[in-house]
Amino acid sequence: MQPKHLLLVGLTLILFIKNSFTQDTNLDSLSSVHLDELVISSRPLINHTKQSKPLSTIDEYLNKQLNLTLIRRGNYAWEPMLNNMTNERLQVTIDGMHIFGACTDKMDPITSYVDVSNISDIQVHSGQDGTTYGPTIGGSIDMVRKKHDFCFPGWSGSVNLGYESNGNLFTTAGRLKYAHSKFFADIDFTYRDAGNYKAGKRTLVPYSQYTKYNASATLGVKLNAKNELRGSFIFDDAEHVGYPALPMDVAFARAYIASLEHSVENVNPFIEEWVSRVYFNTIQHQMDDTKRPEVPIHMDMPGWSSTYGFYSKIKASRKKHTLSFNVNAYLNKAIAEMTMYPKDTTEKSMFMYTWPNVQALYVGLNVAEKYAINVHHSVNIAASVGIHRNHIGNQIGLQSLQILYPNLNANKNRSIISTQVGYTFTKNNWEFKPTIGYGERAPSISEGYGFYLFNSSDGYDYIGNPTLKNEKSLEVNTAISYKTTKVKWNLKFNYFHILDYMVGVPMPEYIAMTIGAKGIKVYQSLKSVNIINTECSVQYQPITSLKINMALSYNFGRDYLKQALPLIRPFTFRGGISYHIKGLEMEVDLESSTKQYAIGKVYGENPTKAYAIVNCAAGYVLPVQQHSIFFKLGVENIADTYYATFSDWNKIPQKGRNFYLNIAFIFNSKTKTN
Repeated sequence: MQPKHLLLVGLTLILFIKNSFTQDTNLDSLSSVHLDELVISSRPLINHTKQSKPLSTIDEYLNKQLNLTLIRRGNYAWEPMLNNMTNERLQVTIDGMHIFGACTDKMDPITSYVDVSNISDIQVHSGQDGTTYGPTIGGSIDMVRKKHDFCFPGWSGSVNLGYESNGNLFTTAGRLKYAHSKFFADIDFTYRDAGNYKAGKRTLVPYSQYTKYNASATLGVKLNAKNELRGSFIFDDAEHVGYPALPMDVAFARAYIASLEHSVENVNPFIEEWVSRVYFNTIQHQMDDTKRPEVPIHMDMPGWSSTYGFYSKIKASRKKHTLSFNVNAYLNKAIAEMTMYPKDTTEKSMFMYTWPNVQALYVGLNVAEKYAINVHHSVNIAASVGIHRNHIGNQIGLQSLQILYPNLNANKNRSIISTQVGYTFTKNNWEFKPTIGYGERAPSISEGYGFYLFNSSDGYDYIGNPTLKNEKSLEVNTAISYKTTKVKWNLKFNYFHILDYMVGVPMPEYIAMTIGAKGIKVYQSLKSVNIINTECSVQYQPITSLKINMALSYNFGRDYLKQALPLIRPFTFRGGISYHIKGLEMEVDLESSTKQYAIGKVYGENPTKAYAIVNCAAGYVLPVQQHSIFFKLGVENIADTYYATFSDWNKIPQKGRNFYLNIAFIFNSKTKTN
């Protein structure tokens, strides 16, 4: 059976079963308890008056979260990391939908194909808490689309304008929504245009410009008292994007993301909610080196990625048990090419597939239960099982890999499992939550099938290894929190012991392809590595109008030879004070980091110096009848400090002093409905 047919059969079966359950019955009605999701949720993004920086990019917003860091290769499309692990070891989704980038150089993480106007929440799950939509090692990041209701009839929306002095960034955004008791429609758009920015001490950073267009639409229909149907579409297009940390830029990166969701509530006394979604997305990415002055050899490097998928998840409860079930599947097709044009036009161009049309099919089941022993004690258990199948769809690409792996077949099947057990104790404003877990993952496309992928950070060409074993992780997580009306205190600790850790290893016998490259690295499985992450945060609110925040983190990473791992965040501190009275809000915040004492030299990492920066801002909301006008003025990096963080690719410097101004008009017009 073809992968597409398998997905279609699975979706049809789910819809058939779901339709059977949702027929009207005469079962006795029982009270239900909402299933608590084990997530760390950030604040909603659509409320511009509550953001530190209105109209911030999705990258800037994610960078404010203590448990996340981002790899920055330019002024656009930063790659998120969780628990000091990169994209390969995470699940990054949009409303549970799997989307895979089309760039072999990781210039287009999934977060680059949305904007803050598209989503309402970001849910971060650490470790095996993040297996709801598929396997993971480090955890998951799910960008949740706006979930509208049908309760407030009428029109609402906003118009937003923003300007930033550093890089002459202009931002225009708008949103329009119409709601009815049985229907809603919501559309939004964002346009951003930025030039080259300046680092501290007014140092120009060339090739840091970008232009981005984003538009999305969501439609909802209430079929009856229990059933709702929602359709969603996102179009995102970035053009003329510079990457100062890389040898190439991007001509365009374009995505089309569509989905259709059906949800039903109170299916029967046992099932509280049943949500099913079918989705499709396609991405096209075109690297560009034509704007660079010195290019040894011109290259065209386009990439394409298309994903078809669905999931169906159930939330249920009965007495002391709360349960969740999620069946999900996706089929991804990824292909990337490289054509090299010699300066001597009499010589022939060279062509190869860097991703040989790799088709990845995953079908999995996730089951989780929370058992309430009593009012203070509960136990959480979760398990996932999945089948992962890779198929090389391009014969030329297969033959190229067979030069290195003569016995390589076009197909590779794997089984992937994970499990987690946790305990929660709550009493007198305290909560204690220890968990242990085990997880696995398959190699990414680049790790398994990449062919001569140049890494500008360590200077090596990388080749994938389709014979790699599944990577495995044993983890321990502990969270302790204390909350009162004035004080919130959190301490989190996790430890990962990762077996068969996938990493590039130098192969002196191989010859590099890229001009100036140090050599070839082939992905191999290290025996093991250890990663430790700790976070502590305190929020103190002595009076309603004053809030003080402080947070710090410490991280540690070593391989089995006691060598430091790369991209491990040094000791970091963040703090801030905010004061608001009536419509006025003022805030000052500090971000600082020590220098890196543990440097992954064997992995090509360079040291990072300590730094500290201060930002401040003030905003005011002016009510105008049922509407409002919002102003915010701020300055970032007040001292114009020249600095780079540990995760800035090739140590490209961050922005220097930057003034920004945002103006928003928010309107709401209610109308009578029949």
